Amino acid sequence: MSASLALTHLVPLAKEVDENKVTPGVLGFIVFAVMALAVWGLMKSMNRHMGKVDFEEDADRKAAASDKATAGPGGKASPAKG
Repeated sequence: MSASLALTHLVPLAKEVDENKVTPGVLGFIVFAVMALAVWGLMKSMNRHMGKVDFEEDADRKAAASDKATAGPGGKASPAKG
């Protein structure tokens, strides 16, 4: 009930505004600035976390992966065809 009462009081205020000159105003700028700062902070955090990532594999992991790839059923290496 109070929401509809508040809406009826705000409707006359909207009629006083020139419909050709409506701008976002200070509140729109504040919301945009807060969102821009949040995106900047997230990008800075992402760069920091991406800097910690090590993309190089260890040599023993590569060797183990290649051994598993050439191994047949039962974990034994399949004989070379030739």
